[in-house]
Amino acid sequence: MRSARPTVVLLTESRYERPAPAAARDPYVANILLEDEIVADALARVGFAVERVDWRRFDPSGGYVAAVFRTTWDYFDRWPEFAAFLDRTLGALPIFNPPALVRWNVDKHYLLELARAGVSVPRTIVVERGEAADLSAVMAELGADEVVVKPCIGGAARQTRRISRGPATFSEHAAWFRDMVAAEAMMVQPFVPEVLEAGEVSVLIFDGMVTHAVRKRAKPGDFRVQDDHGGTVGPCEVDADRASFASRALAAAEAACGERALYARVDFVETPRGPQLMELELVEPELFVRTAPQSADVLARGLARRLAEGR
Repeated sequence: MRSARPTVVLLTESRYERPAPAAARDPYVANILLEDEIVADALARVGFAVERVDWRRFDPSGGYVAAVFRTTWDYFDRWPEFAAFLDRTLGALPIFNPPALVRWNVDKHYLLELARAGVSVPRTIVVERGEAADLSAVMAELGADEVVVKPCIGGAARQTRRISRGPATFSEHAAWFRDMVAAEAMMVQPFVPEVLEAGEVSVLIFDGMVTHAVRKRAKPGDFRVQDDHGGTVGPCEVDADRASFASRALAAAEAACGERALYARVDFVETPRGPQLMELELVEPELFVRTAPQSADVLARGLARRLAEGR
């Protein structure tokens, strides 16, 4: 029986909705459940009941007061279905972040828009689906002998490669790139070597307030900082420079979309040239509230206020 209190849904996916006990003991899954528990507890403190529901079976007409994207980490494998889900939920109930912001953010073309708005982003070339896909020519245009290549719609480092011009494997990478571009748009950026030593800083912003930050580091021999790939997470001070860069990146995104984000994670690498934005996560970022549990109260209060104001 549903609680008499207004109910907020935390949207997840089938792997994490009701994991079996053995799966729930896996450290990766355990962190997911802990993060959602911290957010649910904060929502309870401002008067909400909470349910966790797989987005693919979520019924927006089910009497909920709001839905919040959390661990919908299969959306990029089911993009047409997820796009239809956004259409179906639009106007049915408040959803956070708003669908217009989500649609803008799922496609990494947004990095080009942020760069034009003055946000510091590594130079980025997008090769659209079906275009001529000469990886060597793209690298020459970038002036880079080492690049990172990834799909424009993706996550968790799906089909992400670090490619150098010299090794004997380059021809294999070039062929892979042609195959990928035949199927979807791909983006290419110069590799930022500082990520190997300094890692990547993630600044979290809830309801317009910078709340906390973490530093993500790749495992030895890798460049991907995601914990899916063996990366580790540690504390990071939120100094004025980091907070300012993150806030400016988010402000540029909100100006581009005409929507305000309830939550955002700003991922960047600190270099001698200043911070370089890697990604601005507005859909379903890991929020790392387990490193700063009090931050979840900022998120919960922001959600409550926006519902009360009808936004």
